Amino acid sequence: MPRPADAATPAARHAPRRRHLVVMVKAPRPGRVKTRLARDIGTVPAAWWMRHQLRRLLRRLRDPRWELIIAVAPDAALYIRDWPADLRRLPQGGGDLGQRMARRFRTAPAGPVCVVGADVPGLTRAHVVRAFRALGPADAVLGPAPDGGYWLIGLARIAATPATLFRDTRWSTRHARTDTEASLPGARIAHVDTLADVDEAADLA
Repeated sequence: MPRPADAATPAARHAPRRRHLVVMVKAPRPGRVKTRLARDIGTVPAAWWMRHQLRRLLRRLRDPRWELIIAVAPDAALYIRDWPADLRRLPQGGGDLGQRMARRFRTAPAGPVCVVGADVPGLTRAHVVRAFRALGPADAVLGPAPDGGYWLIGLARIAATPATLFRDTRWSTRHARTDTEASLPGARIAHVDTLADVDEAADLA
């Protein structure tokens, strides 16, 4: 009798699966990116900062231990010149941040997936390595930010992505991390390094 399509042999279930690191990016255009920062320093300087921050970050995060992917917003910016030509690009699609990140988890190939923001100057490969390692014993991993949010979320993806993921998360508030954890009932959640993102001019320090 043929094996069901979603069944796997014991060897296949325990075989290492490719890791994927997804960076959520916005086209670095004045007035369309880092709007809170732009209120403090202007739209052109904010876009300039984001463009150079993104270039530095993508260089740092290249590593043979995972596939580096960029998820682009708006979708129409998928083919602009700002993105490295050799990296796989995917559209973020519509919806709020939670809906867009959930889409990346649900459509990614089998294996652990971590999603990060592009506006975290201190993010290095070592931080990503620790996050993927945490997914060994844990179902999910979060990289906390000092403001109550987080710079990274990862899922081991040994089962289907929960339908509740990101439900009722209050984005851009001090409740974002705890709300996200509440959207993963029963999951074993690990925490890794605390890193700050850049939202306002004071964060640039």
